[in-house]
Amino acid sequence: MDCSSEESMVRMKLEPFRFVKKLEFDLDKREVTVWHEGHEKDIRQNLKSLQFGLETKGSVEVSGPAPLPDDAAHQRKLLWTVLAINFSFFVFEMAAGWLAQSMGLIADSLDMLADSLVYALSLMVVGHSVARKLRIARISGYFQMLLAFLGFAEVIRRFFGTAEHPDYRVMMGVAALALIANAVSLWLFSRSRSIQEAHIKASQIFTSNDVIINAGVIAAGALVWFTRSGIPDLVIGAIVFLVIIRGALRILKLK
Repeated sequence: MDCSSEESMVRMKLEPFRFVKKLEFDLDKREVTVWHEGHEKDIRQNLKSLQFGLETKGSVEVSGPAPLPDDAAHQRKLLWTVLAINFSFFVFEMAAGWLAQSMGLIADSLDMLADSLVYALSLMVVGHSVARKLRIARISGYFQMLLAFLGFAEVIRRFFGTAEHPDYRVMMGVAALALIANAVSLWLFSRSRSIQEAHIKASQIFTSNDVIINAGVIAAGALVWFTRSGIPDLVIGAIVFLVIIRGALRILKLK
């Protein structure tokens, strides 16, 4: 597991089954431990269908009940909080990006929206059927693809057009605020008692990537000021849209 969307896909594949009692992820080692009562063949087949190249290291029989997961209410509260932060900054950065004529800010705002979709997906599908989970996941993937392609079209239009150079001061200021917002989200994840749960750990890593993107927009703003050119802004915008497309393609591979 190396991103939030992959973790969500594994959860959607296995959590609906009553014989699956708990999932534990080690994202650094790209490992998942499945606590289950039989049906090992079904688990293998469902994981294989994700086409992530997953390999089974082994199976161990244990006695007694599986360890209980952390408080679900606490996890939902945490996800709602980071969802609110991401969606609020999507609106804020989108408005600032249009006013400042910055593709970097617009792209970063769409990345915030993509994050919001991932968090919302984890909340929306709890307790629903596998078919509904797949349908919502695919809608999310197609929507992210649409956003990214529209963004690329705007990057190309601005590259060959006569659009004004972006306001580097707004770029750097708003991106710095977004970086602070993502840092707050990371702090909330670090304080969570559910930090080893799959969706919480993956979301933390996803937010860490957002911090890097925010720093990239700040650097692009500095280059716009130094070079007196809008090219750095277009470059960082295109890079962020590639990141969104990569995440969307992983969602759309879900079967």
